Amino acid sequence: MTSLTQTARRAHRSEPVQWGARSGLVARGLLWLVVGVLAANVALGGHDQADKSGALETLKDQPLGVPLLVVLAVAFAAHAGFRLLDAAVGEEGWKRLWQLGRALVYGFFAVSTVRLLVSGPSKENAAKPTARVMNWPAGRTLVGAVGVGIVVAGIVMAVRGVRQDFDDKIDVPRKRRTLVERIGMAGLVGRGLVYALVGAFLVDAAVRFDPQKAKGLDAALKTVAHQPFGAVLLWVAVAALLAFALWSFCEAAYRKL
Repeated sequence: MTSLTQTARRAHRSEPVQWGARSGLVARGLLWLVVGVLAANVALGGHDQADKSGALETLKDQPLGVPLLVVLAVAFAAHAGFRLLDAAVGEEGWKRLWQLGRALVYGFFAVSTVRLLVSGPSKENAAKPTARVMNWPAGRTLVGAVGVGIVVAGIVMAVRGVRQDFDDKIDVPRKRRTLVERIGMAGLVGRGLVYALVGAFLVDAAVRFDPQKAKGLDAALKTVAHQPFGAVLLWVAVAALLAFALWSFCEAAYRKL
């Protein structure tokens, strides 16, 4: 077991694994950059699907889109592998669970990308899986709990951005540090608030016992667009998504791994 642990630690510190981790952050940045552009088009009156699925489909439709998605899938999988090693040998205590959760998220990104390449886009919206879960015993409670969890996670992310809790995790040249810190603050606060919005729709669906109230990112943004001051709020969301994309690129360049 000691030998296995030592091997895992060497792999965790190895250059290929480190580059794989950074490639996953670049892939994340590209994905959220496209989501932000699609959301901007929605703000201008378009009907694009402004979420991760829509972003992947948009990339697939571009010249060399299929090879690009293959690269993204590999990058997401590589980052998931790095997080698994981090959970095994790089962190202690509850932080291991956090890294395991992040590994699952990036693994989901990888699987979603491969699924799009193999099977094409999914037409299922957020209401359909929510409806299925609500039909389970205690399903309504589960949906509400997931929604509350997403809201809390979004708020925690926003607070981390305001407090710049990421400051000790990046190694930035002094002349660029202030700019990178501002990008990190804007990106984490913005993404946190967008996540909290999606979670709030899930909670609303559970409280009203109406799966149609459950909305993914795309439907949530389009719902916001039809509210008073919706156009202003939607452009704020666009800025938040683009800021998080920029922060992903900054993390890829400067994060201590």
